[in-house]
Order: sequence, then C-alpha cells, then structure tokens
Amino acid sequence: MKYLKNLIVIFLLFMGVSVSAETLKAGVSVDLVPDTFYGSWRVAAKVSKQSGSMNFRPQTVDFWNLSRSGNVINLSNPFTGAEASVNVDYVEGNMIRFTKKGSYDFNKILTDTVDIKLSGDTFTGINSLILETYSPIDGKLVKTDTAVYILKGEKISGTGITGK
Repeated sequence: MKYLKNLIVIFLLFMGVSVSAETLKAGVSVDLVPDTFYGSWRVAAKVSKQSGSMNFRPQTVDFWNLSRSGNVINLSNPFTGAEASVNVDYVEGNMIRFTKKGSYDFNKILTDTVDIKLSGDTFTGINSLILETYSPIDGKLVKTDTAVYILKGEKISGTGITGK
C-alpha cells in the first residue's frame, strides 16, 4: 500500500500534497458501507465558509476512485497519483461519514471529515477541514484554519451503477 501525504486527502486530492495514511479504526465495520459508495466519482465542491488565515480554494472539481480491500477503504485520484486510506466513522443507510487525519507540510496536521448522502448514482454532502499549525520550536498549537465545502458527486463508473 502506498503511503502518500496529501493536503486534503479526501477532497482536494488533485493538489498532490501528501499525507501519511491510516487504516480503518475499530468501531464501524466497512461491511455497513453500501456497494453504491464504491466506484469512480466526479466531485464538485464549493466553499461555504472558512476561518483563519489560510485561503482555501473557492471551487473545485475532482475525481475520486473509492475501493475496498479487506477492511480498508481506499480513495485515489488517478490524475494526481495520490492515494489514502480513510476511516469510516458512521454509516446509517445511505448516510456515510469518513475522516482522514495526517501530516501536512513540516508542522501542520490536517483533519478532513466528509459527510455524504448517497442517492443512486449521485451524492450530496459537506467536507469539513481543520488545518492546525504547530510551532517548530516547542510543538504548541499556533493557529487553526477551517473550511467547509458543499459537495455534489456524480458516479462515473463502478459498483452500483445501473442501466449504463
């Protein structure tokens, strides 16, 4: 498994910044994730709100390839080569929450939480980002930047596609 660092691993993979990958944590079984979740998705996002000094990109269009290998869900972007394993925090029916937390740059930690509602070959949701910057001298938290994006996904191919 490749371990790349990525600025916004789940959402802004196209940025090509790497984040160390973590495997699924105990608590939510990946067996609960609907098959329609897996496959290739075109994902459009628009910033809803942000705070701090970091200027997040106002709009993006991205490509997610979601797959499962055993008890690990992988998200990759074939255009950038970025890959990450995601932690599934919550699944109830067609509602899914997954997170990724990892290093970004020399002294920053990025927490990326995505909540989506699947509806056939589309989904809607939000992506909440927290970017924490720590002092390189004493390791104390220096600042926190946040952003919330509104997501719209459209299935391109893969498991769960019907009539195509």
